[in-house]
Amino acid sequence: MALFQASPISLTLAPSVGRPMRWGQIATGAIAISALAFFALVVGQSQSIQWSEIPRYLVDPSILRGVLLTLELTAGAMVFGIVLGCLLALMATSQNLVLKAIAAGFVWWFRGVPLIVQIFFWFNIALFIPQVGMGSFTISINDLVTPALAGFLALGLHEAANMSEIIRGGLVAVDRGQRDAASALGLKPVQTLRAVILPQAARLIVPPTGNQAIGMLKASAIVSVIGMQDLLTQAQAIYARNFLVIELLFVASIWYLAITSIASIGQHFLEQSLVPKGWSSAERPRGAAGSVGCL
Repeated sequence: MALFQASPISLTLAPSVGRPMRWGQIATGAIAISALAFFALVVGQSQSIQWSEIPRYLVDPSILRGVLLTLELTAGAMVFGIVLGCLLALMATSQNLVLKAIAAGFVWWFRGVPLIVQIFFWFNIALFIPQVGMGSFTISINDLVTPALAGFLALGLHEAANMSEIIRGGLVAVDRGQRDAASALGLKPVQTLRAVILPQAARLIVPPTGNQAIGMLKASAIVSVIGMQDLLTQAQAIYARNFLVIELLFVASIWYLAITSIASIGQHFLEQSLVPKGWSSAERPRGAAGSVGCL
């Protein structure tokens, strides 16, 4: 009978292995927190900064006018850049060699030349084109190209070159088989672009476009070099009178941070709305073109 008796089985749990202490991460984190705390302490105890003036100037009418102009300039330049960028991307992906060459040349010039150089170029364009007109009707370029228009043209054309590459990258990332299948179903090229290509390319284009919009908002401060009355220019005009330089720079920084934070939240929800139902965030396609710096 001993042959049929089973020996008892004892179940023992393996000892739990705790997560090892990562002293390197703890040390670097402590150093970073200490450095930030020290910097905040030094800035907070500075007797040269009148902290009570910052809240007052946050809602100063001049600052608010600068904020409004900055938003208008950013929105206008982005819309202009996206529309022209779409046209350039279609030219770059066409079979026409002349159109492809024109698009390539535009991108090469306006993306390669620094933005501040383009701003000065448009601001001083009257030096070599003093006036335009036909017959007896002429108009001075100085009257036509104001600082506002010069800043708009520089930002808009620079953005168009960047958006052209982003959109082109999104279009060519769609598999060629999608176009062939649409053609086999009898769809025309325009219908294929609208119904098949763009919905898929949008998921690749929107994230870097949002980054470009946020970068454009910050890059708009560069128009202060030509006297355009944006947020930074208004802050400079105020601290030139009262010498509250750091305080007014803090005011401008707070406004830029507030606007970019709101824009980032909007970008996040816009990207989420483009994710197909049933996809996790990890499965969301990433933009092939990436983000192109504004400056």
